[in-house]
Amino acid sequence: MPRDELAAWLRLLLTPGLGRTTARQLLAAFGLPETIWARPSDSWDGVVEPSLAKAMARPPEGFDAALSAHERWLAQDNARHVITLADPRYPASLLDTADPPLMLFVHGRLDALVHPQRLAVVGSRNPTPQGAQNAAAFAQSLAASGLCIVSGLALGVDGAAHEGALRAGGVTLAVVGTGLDRVYPSRHRDLAHRIVAQGAMLSEYPLGTPPLAQNFPQRNRVIAGLSMGTLVVEAALPSGSLITARLATEQGREVFAIPGSIHSPQSRGCHALIRQGAKLVESAQDVLEELRLADPTPRTDGDPPTQACATEGELLDALGHDPVSLDALLARTGLPTSALQAQLLELELQGVVARLPGGLVQRVAQG
Repeated sequence: MPRDELAAWLRLLLTPGLGRTTARQLLAAFGLPETIWARPSDSWDGVVEPSLAKAMARPPEGFDAALSAHERWLAQDNARHVITLADPRYPASLLDTADPPLMLFVHGRLDALVHPQRLAVVGSRNPTPQGAQNAAAFAQSLAASGLCIVSGLALGVDGAAHEGALRAGGVTLAVVGTGLDRVYPSRHRDLAHRIVAQGAMLSEYPLGTPPLAQNFPQRNRVIAGLSMGTLVVEAALPSGSLITARLATEQGREVFAIPGSIHSPQSRGCHALIRQGAKLVESAQDVLEELRLADPTPRTDGDPPTQACATEGELLDALGHDPVSLDALLARTGLPTSALQAQLLELELQGVVARLPGGLVQRVAQG
């Protein structure tokens, strides 16, 4: 991006008091940012208040340093990009939302932004072990079927979803609430590097933006806007995941929820969504069928296999302590149906699991 163009957009983004709505009104009235800043300040009357016009009349404090920092960041890696509202590479699904970001800062593969089948997978930062396993297993299976997994890089379900997609060799997109010159949470630094190699990191916030609490609900609208649907794995009442689900509903996108134990606080958000009309899903196949993507990208011999749950302990972890359907176990473990049935039969003969009516399986309390 030429320096003058980058400077004009950054000034629009960084001017104090100039929010996204007003910035879009200025763009609608005057055209590109370079045109806005070339006009005398009194020409902005009728679009902005006089006090804001006065603030806009000169570049914000520290602007030259910020511009130079962004230029250096872009020059350091060919996989770093800035995409504006006027850029033809701007994702159409996000452009169609009520509040699209002015700018997108991207590190990684640009094809992740134009992937035709993107699904958000979100949930609790403090999931149950079963919830974390579900997030990874669903994301792995869906990514192996050709979907791009979109999430927020947070601890818990978000991180597990990214990991599952990476494990499948699929594409994943992390939408963050900081500038891309930092990773939050810091323990996901290695995960962020792997996402950049296999997908992309994306932010609407300029470099240097810290992890401010108000940024994350705003980030959620981008996650929902980029995606054809949102899968909520676990969520308490209230939670940011429910905000993402609400935004997805408002944007006319599908919302899916995985049911859980009635005794788990982390399941109450999902149960509330289901009561409100979200699709109850027990397997990745349920999601694909609802999206009419029963087999969106058939696997080839060169595709990485879905990792199977190979040990008795892993299978018991996948079972959890509540009755579970065979379809849900297939999604959680990645095992072929025949292999899963064989392992369940062995555990049933040992008295470790029991078959229930309706095709459900449940662990049997030992001791």
